[in-house]
Amino acid sequence: MTTEERYQMAKEIYAKIGVDTDKAIEILRNISISMHCWQGDDVVGFDQDGPLTGGIQATGNYPGKATTPEQLMLDIDKAFSLIPGKHKLNLHACYAVFEPGEWADRDALEPKHFQAWVDFAKERGIGLDFNPTFFSHPMVKDNLTLSSPDPKVRKFWIDHGKACIRISQYFAEQTGFPCTMNIWIPDGYKDIPADRLGPRARFKDSLDQILSVDYDRSKVFVCLESKVFGIGMESYTVGSSEFTVNYAAKNGIYSLMDNGHYHPTEVVSDKISSMLLFNDKIALHVTRPVRWDSDHVVLFDDETKEIAKEIVRNDAVDRVLLALDYFDASINRVSAWVVGMRNMQKAFLYALLSPNEELKKLQDTNQFTKLMMFQEELKLYPFGDVWNYFCKINQVPEKGDWFREIEEYEREVLSKR
Repeated sequence: MTTEERYQMAKEIYAKIGVDTDKAIEILRNISISMHCWQGDDVVGFDQDGPLTGGIQATGNYPGKATTPEQLMLDIDKAFSLIPGKHKLNLHACYAVFEPGEWADRDALEPKHFQAWVDFAKERGIGLDFNPTFFSHPMVKDNLTLSSPDPKVRKFWIDHGKACIRISQYFAEQTGFPCTMNIWIPDGYKDIPADRLGPRARFKDSLDQILSVDYDRSKVFVCLESKVFGIGMESYTVGSSEFTVNYAAKNGIYSLMDNGHYHPTEVVSDKISSMLLFNDKIALHVTRPVRWDSDHVVLFDDETKEIAKEIVRNDAVDRVLLALDYFDASINRVSAWVVGMRNMQKAFLYALLSPNEELKKLQDTNQFTKLMMFQEELKLYPFGDVWNYFCKINQVPEKGDWFREIEEYEREVLSKR
């Protein structure tokens, strides 16, 4: 039986519960996910030779890591060729590409240092998102950046934040797509601090100075990301959830929630509906925490599905700025991109193929027995046949067929680096 024939059968099955598979596919086709460049080189970047620091670790030494901008771009192209639809690319500031003999520190970065990425995006008709890099740098003093009591340290990172806003606007103007610029800092303390207020007051002042830059808010979506703890800051994190949510709300920027940045018993899927009630837009970094913010490759697991369900159920596809964020150096890095991106798309399709209005009615009329039964039965509906058809019409391999291309790419390209 062909992919088209299996799809037609699935279409009829879903139609019986009021789900239009053609409409679901059309919506999914227009959902753009921002793919993070840093999976391809273990968050190393190109602007300095120091180690990865700031509460972040990429574990593993799988061969074939990209070590030049050209290699990274080649790997990104390969990943995009195996992912249905058209998506954005998410950059960190440490991925600046300098001309021979040229270099600028992070407080002096300019749009020209990212021209190679702008050209890359324009040639492919995609947008760029951006992140200031407040880690892996000598000016991260005692795990502190924007909250440092040292005025010189703070000024350096404030200037970096301002530079990144200007670069983000350049991205938006050049590509024609709004640029989401996300601020996350690693600031915190290993042991119980004597002063919790002071660092947060300094962080607030630093953010105020960064946002004093004149920029077009219709083109640059500045976000602020929280974190519960990290390596070397186990007891206190300056940019806590309470801080970032309140600061974003008061200053007209967006909250970004990373589902690895909360306590293990907290889930971002439960937070989305509350945030949508009070915000025009929210931003997400989807990852897979294993006991903590370990940034494993996104799977088609329960929390990924619940995140997608909340976005779809609340008609918020256009209100959520969605990116992935993980870095696994123990497996083929291109495969890691493809697995995570396709799984996020699968989660959206799974949500779009759910009779959400009918399920809501069952909840509102207290028919919880039927609701439980219906939700469980939906798990065995022919979702896979719709997914395979979506891949086919987007001219990418179906099922696991794409992995043969990864194996060939590893033999012909990655293994020779």
